[in-house]
Amino acid sequence: MTMEDELRQKQRIRELLESWVVWSDSGDWERFRSLWHEPAYMFATWFQAPAQDFVNARRDGWNKGVSIIHHLGSSSIDLAGARAIAQTRMVISQRAPVEGVLCDVNCTGRFYDFLEERQGKWGLVLRRPIYEKDRIDPVEPGAKLALDPKILAEFPDGYRHLAYMQHQMGYKVKRDMPGLKGAEVERLYARGKAWIEGKPIEFD
Repeated sequence: MTMEDELRQKQRIRELLESWVVWSDSGDWERFRSLWHEPAYMFATWFQAPAQDFVNARRDGWNKGVSIIHHLGSSSIDLAGARAIAQTRMVISQRAPVEGVLCDVNCTGRFYDFLEERQGKWGLVLRRPIYEKDRIDPVEPGAKLALDPKILAEFPDGYRHLAYMQHQMGYKVKRDMPGLKGAEVERLYARGKAWIEGKPIEFD
């Protein structure tokens, strides 16, 4: 692959990643659905399932007023023929009442994406977010928020406040998502390396 070809492929992947955010957060469900290959899988704190089920869950939450938006930063894309691993800086922002106080949670991390080109089209095969740090803030200036320290301590440091909010919303939050350091993120890196080397993917 020439340098020009590599840049073109990376540009196509980056466009896919940006479209994911715009179409997901604006309710463009059919185009959002088109970004995934079959089979594909999505992991999030609140939902781990085949990608098409995730799209449906996002749509249902959107219709019920669940407020989740995403912001993207820089990307690093490793190419190996028709396969790629992309790491993209991101912020997940969710708004909901917490202990009776309307709050925003902002969680910083990376999207770690397994991608493949099939019949000339790049698509997502697996997305595993990495959660690095988060914070919670009342929307109204001066509002007093008191969190239960025992519940807060039950969740990993990288997405503790996001998990607290989602727990109060009734979601069953996954408690072993990858963070900045540790066994889970090292396991994810190993899977990414195996994917680039052409080995079968593991969805669990």
